[in-house]
Amino acid sequence: MADADAGAGLAVDLGLSARTYRHLDRTSKLLGVALVAAGLDAGGATLQGVALGAVGAALAVATVFVRRHDE
Repeated sequence: MADADAGAGLAVDLGLSARTYRHLDRTSKLLGVALVAAGLDAGGATLQGVALGAVGAALAVATVFVRRHDE
């Protein structure tokens, strides 16, 4: 039987409520998409475009590693 927290070694416990986590998750994803779009607009093959895209992608998935408290 697999442990439910098998990948939890990377998770950070910030003690967020479900509502706060949801707001943080949506905000980080929207900002991430905006940065990826800015990178594409700047030129996806340029250093600036690649950097913006990479930072945007990292920001968009940042909340995957945040553990939240269920109410």
